Amino acid sequence: MTIEKPELPEMRELWQQTLGWQPDSNGQHQFQQLYEKILYSNRQFNLTRITEPREFWEKHLWDSLRGLVPLGLAEMAVQKQPLTVIDVGTGAGFPGIPVAITLAAYRVTLVDSTRKKIAFLKTVLTKLGIDNATTLTARAEQLGRQQSNRESYDIALLRAVGSASACAEYALPLLKTGGVAILYRGYWNDEETQVLEAAVEKLGGAISSIEAFTTPLSHSVRHCIYLQKLSRTPAEFPRAVGIPAKEPL
Repeated sequence: MTIEKPELPEMRELWQQTLGWQPDSNGQHQFQQLYEKILYSNRQFNLTRITEPREFWEKHLWDSLRGLVPLGLAEMAVQKQPLTVIDVGTGAGFPGIPVAITLAAYRVTLVDSTRKKIAFLKTVLTKLGIDNATTLTARAEQLGRQQSNRESYDIALLRAVGSASACAEYALPLLKTGGVAILYRGYWNDEETQVLEAAVEKLGGAISSIEAFTTPLSHSVRHCIYLQKLSRTPAEFPRAVGIPAKEPL
């Protein structure tokens, strides 16, 4: 007896209309493989509640890539310059794996503190033939103090990781001067902007823009906050493991 595998919708027109880009046939195939791998492993690893094909497309694939649109997603997808990206708190691999699939010339590092999730992600990268992504089992506070990772990345991605101030403290020490951190958020308001501005300034950065947008199927409001690294982060940041979350700047 053959069990039918659920198929992701291609959504070619919607990709193009909303992101100015669409996956090629190989990218679509890898997205489908990623979806199947997550469905198969979901019970064991508790990876996501989002399993219906259209919802998975919108809330995991589309949402992951929407954050790159203000940086020029379509141009990034074809450029050959090997910029470095770090996905902090990647979980089931979002946004990092869709980004690695789409930006084949970029080098993507997937970071999570849960060993089981990193072990799962390694199998995904092998299964999908993604050779421009690597994994690290670590806390962001630890990475930010390691010479091999501090001020080493061009782009940092943080999705559903914690408060915006904590995310800034995780991300900015990892970025090169001139680098960009993208914080994926849901609701956002002016009061949150004021709190974040004060934190980011202490870390050697500034809020460069705040993008509000609506998801194409469920019409939910989302925000992406873009932080620019302007100068070297003071040596005292990031603080010890757990402190950024407990005592936000």
